[in-house]
Amino acid sequence: MRTALVIGAGIAGPVAAIALQRAGITPTVYEARESTADELGAFLTLQVNGIDALRTLGVGHVVAGIGFPTPSMRFRSGTGKLLGEVSTGAALPDGTVGVTLKRSDLYRALRDEARQQGITIEHGRRLVEVRPVPGGVRAEFADGTSATAELLVGADGIRSRVRQVIDPGAAPARYVPVLNIGGFAPAIAVDGVQGGYEMVFGKRAFFGYVVAPDGAVWWFANPPQRSEPAPGELSGLGTAHWRARLAELFAGDRTPACEIIAATPGELEGWATYDLPSVRRWHRDRMVLIGDAAHATSPASGQGASMAIEDAVELGRCLRDLPEPDAAFAAYEQLRRFRVERVVANGARSSNAKAAGPVARVLRDALLPLFLRRQGAQAEAWLHGYHIDWDAQVVPATVPAGRR
Repeated sequence: MRTALVIGAGIAGPVAAIALQRAGITPTVYEARESTADELGAFLTLQVNGIDALRTLGVGHVVAGIGFPTPSMRFRSGTGKLLGEVSTGAALPDGTVGVTLKRSDLYRALRDEARQQGITIEHGRRLVEVRPVPGGVRAEFADGTSATAELLVGADGIRSRVRQVIDPGAAPARYVPVLNIGGFAPAIAVDGVQGGYEMVFGKRAFFGYVVAPDGAVWWFANPPQRSEPAPGELSGLGTAHWRARLAELFAGDRTPACEIIAATPGELEGWATYDLPSVRRWHRDRMVLIGDAAHATSPASGQGASMAIEDAVELGRCLRDLPEPDAAFAAYEQLRRFRVERVVANGARSSNAKAAGPVARVLRDALLPLFLRRQGAQAEAWLHGYHIDWDAQVVPATVPAGRR
């Protein structure tokens, strides 16, 4: 029986394990954290292409009931002017649309499904090194243990240790000049319809919110910050700082941002945004990268989770049809690289638009309505309409890696 080590138990890792098992490979998942832990970012969107990819594996049910439909996004300027509205993707044949859900709920659902399918997930196993062995690789962990298998899948996120092993000279993640902060406010009266995102390009910062079925308001803000924060800088600022800063940023904008933030209980914490425009090497010596380890995108794309899920499904198909790891990894990269790098680039442009200066704001608000109309229709085809046929035969890669 072929075996695989999957490093990381976030989103990409459990889905990859399920896909590998379906392809006839026995996976074991190793997670650095001691136990299931919520990561920075209170919630995320899972678009229809991501849901469709889960259904390809027969696990689409895992997201039923843990989020709520969010079929559209409406954009406004800080003056309240409507700039345009786009869908989050054409509905799937049964009417399913994109959903918003808590990140921790999605992690838990995917891990539970993997375990129910008999897949082992071990926590507290932080990878420190990978070494080749005859016919496979050996992963060495910080606790002194090790594990050996035929191949290794790096699903260990934007700070991926596997990426460093594959390419010690890999470029670091790129800082995107906006911060992130978000939370949940109890039911208050705000503009907008249930499940429809309201996105506001304020004069000083970007603000977005959506009303959940129970009336709670799920929100996020993107304070601009041109210089990359020093390690520990943001975590030391505290809730009082964030409340005061956000109140200052959104003062004068025609948005309920200040009311929503004031009504949000508990602690607030900001975090920095990073992406990976292009990772030079995705695979080497029976090791391969998926998800954020290969192509992290800013949250502005709304596609981080969906891209990771698509990766996992395509990797499973490639290893099923091309048993030699190098051939399978090359085919996987050819299937994925252009698509995901386009998503990363789009996300970076969206993030930069949130931090526009006075002149750029005028141009953005003038051109955005046209852009939304044009890009909305295109995105439904190339982005949201993407479908993976599990039963289709994978063919070997035909284009050299450096030319993809």
